[in-house]
Amino acid sequence: MTAHTNDWPGVRPEVVAEVVAGLSARLQKRLDAAAAKLAQRPVAREGDEWRVRVDEEALLVLHAPGGVVAGPDDVRCGCLLAPACVHRAAAVTLCPLAEAAEPAEAPGLEPAPRAASASGSEPGPGAKATPEPTPPAPLTPTELAAARHLHRAACAVLAAGVSGAGAVSQAELLRAAHQVRLAGLYRPAAAAVAVATRVRAARTGAPDHRLADLVADLRDLLGLTNALTTSALTVDSGHPPAELRGTARQTYTEEGDLRLYGLFAEPVLTATHAGAVSWAVDADGRLSTVAEVTPHGNAATAAPLAVGAGNRTVRLGDAVLSHREFSRAGLAVQGATRSASGRLGAGASVRAVRAAGAEWTAQPAAGLWSEPPSAQVARALAAQELPYESRPAGSDLLFLDVALLGAAPAGPGGASRLLARVAGSGLVIALLPGHAHPDLAFRANLALLATTPGLRLRVIGRLERADRPELRLLAIGTPPDAPEPLALPAERAGRVNLGLERLQTADLPAGLAAAPPVATPPVLVPVVPPAGPPVHVLGRRVEQTVTTGRHALAPSEATAAADRSLLRAAGLTTAAQLLDGLRAAAANQRRDVFGRTVPDDHDAFATAWLAAAGYIEALATALCSAAWEDAEAGAEPEAGAEAQVRAEEVAEGKEISAGKV
Repeated sequence: MTAHTNDWPGVRPEVVAEVVAGLSARLQKRLDAAAAKLAQRPVAREGDEWRVRVDEEALLVLHAPGGVVAGPDDVRCGCLLAPACVHRAAAVTLCPLAEAAEPAEAPGLEPAPRAASASGSEPGPGAKATPEPTPPAPLTPTELAAARHLHRAACAVLAAGVSGAGAVSQAELLRAAHQVRLAGLYRPAAAAVAVATRVRAARTGAPDHRLADLVADLRDLLGLTNALTTSALTVDSGHPPAELRGTARQTYTEEGDLRLYGLFAEPVLTATHAGAVSWAVDADGRLSTVAEVTPHGNAATAAPLAVGAGNRTVRLGDAVLSHREFSRAGLAVQGATRSASGRLGAGASVRAVRAAGAEWTAQPAAGLWSEPPSAQVARALAAQELPYESRPAGSDLLFLDVALLGAAPAGPGGASRLLARVAGSGLVIALLPGHAHPDLAFRANLALLATTPGLRLRVIGRLERADRPELRLLAIGTPPDAPEPLALPAERAGRVNLGLERLQTADLPAGLAAAPPVATPPVLVPVVPPAGPPVHVLGRRVEQTVTTGRHALAPSEATAAADRSLLRAAGLTTAAQLLDGLRAAAANQRRDVFGRTVPDDHDAFATAWLAAAGYIEALATALCSAAWEDAEAGAEPEAGAEAQVRAEEVAEGKEISAGKV
């Protein structure tokens, strides 16, 4: 049976690189136009094959077992130029990128060290615990050459911008990523694939594209490659090669017997994956996760898949309970294994049975709410500087007791935001949905909560880094001293997973339910921050570079002088210097005797951009930290200029430079 669809199968990044590299220079120039034309053709799926009729004589066939094209030979075309035809390259350009395959030993490459166990699988019975890590070794010539190739490819993507980084530039980045992965540099390889994925999303106008995410991923990639290729890199530099290399797979250590108490569950929804993850706390107060996340090929059905994953059975030993049930119950685990990031392993040696859960008001869960808010924020911000795979589970989560204040306008013509006051302090925070997708329950639940000013809640949320205290709400319950608790059914154990379950009016206290939304309460801090210095000038230039490329920083001297004057007048001298340096690097291009620009490797320009992007990152972190500290202390929010200047001093103290990651 043939199914007609516009969805393409996934493709390994190295397949894209190899197929595009096989094109002639003439056909590479036509690749973007050919891909746009091929995207208009209907795609028919028959089992593991995707078929596209290119024209009356040529048929394009993609063989993708499991929905992923694993090799160049799996893409076949019936035209006369095949296999070096533009149709094959256009097809793999349209396919979404899948996870990279495990590296195989290649001629001329030294075998890379492997982790002891795979993500989601652990050593069998009798296996020993993970040995102590060996001292970090310097980069080999093969690793250094691969890292330099990737750095040049990343610099080229930055200089071209989204508008200029077509299929050929993306393929070169993926080819460099494959080489560093073969050399054992897994972290930069993953960062490069993430950049290529986001560039594709930006060029196609995908609904999940966010410029801030692309800027962050490109900053991380350039920071990694710059640190790996610098001659000053040493073990004592604070970023030893072992950390920069990363690992191919998560390493799990034996934890023995664990008694876990479920906390909450949340949906997971990305451009390529959907599912659910459950959070639990052990007797020592350490957080752990169990995830059920799978790839999806249709964005329209991804949200229902994520919600439905909450009803799937937790994959841990012999336990028979869903993620929603686990969020309110417990597990007794024997032979437990856990990664550094808190992910629980599900190996054959793990045994788990259902056990009683714990209320949020009882230990060990209650201990999570005993830490002061400012300390929790400091912990979350510090964890953001670690590699993603090394961050402890729940490092970005905040556990607070709050009283709802109602909805307040975010500014002239802006949407209302749900505000809440943190118990025991004058700290007022804005509560945001955990995920913005309309098919998830977050937004509807927050809209209902906004009708109940005065309701006291115990909440779990994810820190939103902003210059005003903001929290993305994930789960709610009742604090121990609440006069009017939530009227939830007994099976909900007094808590609600806001992304997986919908609140009803009957679930709210009778005396507070369905109250009309309130205007801005007089006790609130201003929702609209006062006008501050134009630090956005530097941030906008950083983002413009990513969008339109190096030539975006070639304004008139009058524009440059105006930007410089605005920043210096506000006391942001470092920002002004970085912007001047970025513009100078963008304009510093040699020309031949005919006045034509001589292509360079864009290294100096990328270094200047990286310094500016790192400064913006540190400044945003400092502003977020200052906002929570001032509000918790009961101090009046600083005026915009004072807050920005104080944050800049903190940012300068972090020694932002291109050589730091």
